[in-house]
Amino acid sequence: MANNFRADRVGMEIKREVNEILQKKVRDPRVQGVTITDVQMLGDLSMAKVYYTIMSDLASDNQKAQLGLEKATGTIKRELGHNLKMYKIPDLTFIKDESIEYGNKIDQMLRNLEKK
Repeated sequence: MANNFRADRVGMEIKREVNEILQKKVRDPRVQGVTITDVQMLGDLSMAKVYYTIMSDLASDNQKAQLGLEKATGTIKRELGHNLKMYKIPDLTFIKDESIEYGNKIDQMLRNLEKK
């Protein structure tokens, strides 16, 4: 139980730091407008799944954002190493967060039901 609590705390800290790093340090235009929504850590803190969202609905923008984040992974890990007091910085895997789009789709379906 204590290990899960630590993984959640470290995940929240990484989420906060990565959002800040993307805004202030990464100058790649492909990652402008990317927001980190969640970070899930493995129990041993060796890997982090970083979920992100982007305002654009275009598939090309989503693909560009994914490529930009993959290219910026080294910079992000280096900055995390400077900002966090951890023995080893976890490997980062960026995954598009589909939950917001799914929620919007459900909301639209409910609105359509109300109209009928």
